[in-house]
Amino acid sequence: MGHLFQVVLVDPLINLMVLAYQYIPDIGVVIILITVVVRLLLLPSFHKSLKAQRAMTELQPKLNDLREKHKDDKVAQSQAIMALYQEHKVSPLGSCLPLLIQLPLLIALYRVFILGLGGSELQTYLYPWVHNPGVLNPTFFNLVDLSKPSMIFGVIAGIAQFVQSKMMVASQNTTNMDTTQKALQIQTVYVFPILTVLLSIKLPAGLPLYWIVTTLFAIGQQYYIMKGNKPKAEVV
Repeated sequence: MGHLFQVVLVDPLINLMVLAYQYIPDIGVVIILITVVVRLLLLPSFHKSLKAQRAMTELQPKLNDLREKHKDDKVAQSQAIMALYQEHKVSPLGSCLPLLIQLPLLIALYRVFILGLGGSELQTYLYPWVHNPGVLNPTFFNLVDLSKPSMIFGVIAGIAQFVQSKMMVASQNTTNMDTTQKALQIQTVYVFPILTVLLSIKLPAGLPLYWIVTTLFAIGQQYYIMKGNKPKAEVV
């Protein structure tokens, strides 16, 4: 499994980074470009996920009604909820897809930055047709060493995550939410950004830079989906 992960994710990303570095000798700009390329490739899945989140939000009052109606019969409750999902063509797991995709990418990028910015074993991972530049300069605009942790990038990543979480919560209907759901919202808005900062300030700054760019991309996409499109699921 580890070899497959290396071949499928790590090797292509490190070769893409080195290839781009030959034309753009600033590793920070290269990371930003790679982030944009990755987001564009995953655009359909993220788009579908955000639409699923919007549909689930619109269905929340009906879901609460079904839970109340069948509160004494869990089997009937589950069947009614699944029927509602099928009626509106909504998957309750659809909104989890980006997270499942992002996690292996973050792990792969961490490996890429360690190998790429370290430089000592770079040749081992390069394809025959990719020139080995020797050592990659780890500085971004000659200001930030992306191979080392950065407090500034960590804080910016947390702020970007806070904005995205706030936008997501603002788009949800809180009228019929129970205490557990509201507590989960609070955790999403405040706890997740704090965790982002705490993790980011301990990792090579290249990863927070990736997270900042991908989160800003997500904010723009989220704004388009939540504000620009009408939801499919209509609540009466």
